[in-house]
Amino acid sequence: MKPVLISLAAALLLAACGNDAPDGPAAPAPVDTAAWDTAPAFHASGNPARLEDWGQLGIDGERLVLAAGVTPYALNTALFSDYALKLRTIWLPDGAQPAQWHDDETFDFPVGTVITKTFYYPRAGNSFDAVALERDPNAHFDGAALDLSSVRLIETRVLVRREDGWAAIPYVWNDDQRSTRLARSGAFVDLTLLDAGGRTQALSYQVPDVNQCAQCHVTNASDGELRPIGPRARHINGDYPYADGEQNQLDHWRAGGLLTGGPDPADAPRNAVWHGELELSGMALETAARTYIDINCAHCHSRTGHARTSGLYLEPADPVGPGLGVCKPPIAAGRGTGNRRYSIVPGDSHASIFTFRMESLRADAMMPELGRSVAHEEGVALVARWIDAMAGGC
Repeated sequence: MKPVLISLAAALLLAACGNDAPDGPAAPAPVDTAAWDTAPAFHASGNPARLEDWGQLGIDGERLVLAAGVTPYALNTALFSDYALKLRTIWLPDGAQPAQWHDDETFDFPVGTVITKTFYYPRAGNSFDAVALERDPNAHFDGAALDLSSVRLIETRVLVRREDGWAAIPYVWNDDQRSTRLARSGAFVDLTLLDAGGRTQALSYQVPDVNQCAQCHVTNASDGELRPIGPRARHINGDYPYADGEQNQLDHWRAGGLLTGGPDPADAPRNAVWHGELELSGMALETAARTYIDINCAHCHSRTGHARTSGLYLEPADPVGPGLGVCKPPIAAGRGTGNRRYSIVPGDSHASIFTFRMESLRADAMMPELGRSVAHEEGVALVARWIDAMAGGC
């Protein structure tokens, strides 16, 4: 079922007629500089009550800034999260050994590593809860600071490497957009997404609780340990627009003492860069589709992940065949099949379970199961085109 779309003009008229409709975006509260200590800190235990306690980010007037020694980074193709943009950062304490290289797995980070991911949307319309769809992953961030006058901050997730392993700690941004609160039990944020064509779409954005964090970040079910997903060679082997100039991220991490080992970027694994473009054909289409499936699905659909018993393996090294879902009937999908017989039917995306589950908003059918309340139209279209371009049938 597709979400109901109404015109932008109608949406704004309804907002203007409401008794509680704001006159404009909420005015930022005065900055409490005492609340933000931009000296990065490692907390070896516990759950600090505020993101501010980690010192990774700070407020400087109308900007969210990175503390000294905190490095921004991006993935070549990002996980879809209800069209939210993401500011990712990483920090290692002074004196810590660099992360150790792995060709395919997450780098081996030292104790004390702090990774943050801040989810935000561009503001839109006259309501604080109206946000805009923006596909440029670097929109509003100049390599050093995020422009707070034009964005709505939603949440920041912290992944910290402690002696006993990784811990996930989520924080929600308060309406003043200058403070945060710990949200270990998760939260929902109601938003209205406005696209460039003037359509609106209701979002019930979900901040995951700590157990839901584990559902994705436990990439090896046999040991039950959380791990970062994004910081792998193939995901970050690409150029990034740093404040002092563009540079390959692997080179930048090595030069900054964040990473050691591994080959030159030209010889290292590299996933495609895809931000929603659909003008693709041939190998470019397959590469983009496999990259999208890798970052959105493979952390569960692997031989060690939570979905290992499905027999559907979606890592980039897996060949196009039954393991990837081609002419493969589901093992146990219930209503998740959409009355379709095979995960992928070459040449027919409409008969494929894969695209049905990507489009579905039903809790017992949608894939991924977490992290979205709407379908990713561009992602569905990309995978559908890839399936339709396959030769053969079942």
